[in-house]
Amino acid sequence: MKKLLIILLVLLGIREIYQRSNEVTLGPGVMAPDAPVQRDIAAPQSHQVGEFTITEVAHFEIRAKVLGRENYYLGKESALSPLDLALGWGRMSDESIIEQFSIRQNNRFYFWRVDAYPIPRREIETSSANMHLIPANDVVKAAMDRVRKGDIVALSGSLVNVTGDDGWYWRSSLSRSDTGSGACELIWVEGLRVVTP
Repeated sequence: MKKLLIILLVLLGIREIYQRSNEVTLGPGVMAPDAPVQRDIAAPQSHQVGEFTITEVAHFEIRAKVLGRENYYLGKESALSPLDLALGWGRMSDESIIEQFSIRQNNRFYFWRVDAYPIPRREIETSSANMHLIPANDVVKAAMDRVRKGDIVALSGSLVNVTGDDGWYWRSSLSRSDTGSGACELIWVEGLRVVTP
C-alpha cells in the first residue's frame, strides 16, 4: 500500500511539472476584453453529487486568460472541484501587463504581487479572480485537464452553493468586485472550451 501511494504521488508530481512547463505564450494585447456575464436564475436547479447537494444561484459565462491553474487532490472540496483556475479579463488578459506580476495559487486562494502597479489596483481586483470548477460531466472534466496556463478559455455554467449531508457548506461569490476569503467563484461547469488563438 505504501509503495502504491508513493507511485501515485510521483505520477501526480510528474503531471504537475508537465502542466507547468507547458505554458502558452500569446504576446501583448488584450485577449479577453469582456467582463464575465452573470444572470439571475428564475427557477434554480439542484444536483446531487454523492453526499453533496449543488444548488445553482446564477447563470455564469466567462471568456478569460488563464493566469494560473492549481489541481487539488486532498480535502472535501477536491471531491467536487479538482481544479482552480485564476482567470483574467480586460487588461488582465494582456501579457504585457501580466508579465509584471508574480502569480501563485495555494489553499484555494489566488495571490499576486507586483513591484509597481502597471494598472490601478482596483482594476486588477475586479478583472481577475480565482474560480473553483466543478465539472458537470466527464466531457467537461477531460476539457479541464487540457487547460494550460496562458490559454484563453470560454466557460459556461452556473455559480452554485454546495451543502453536504453532514452540514458542511461552500458558497460562491456573486460579485467580481469582492476580495479575500469568500470572494472566489464556485462554478458548476457545463461547458469549457480552450479558444486560444
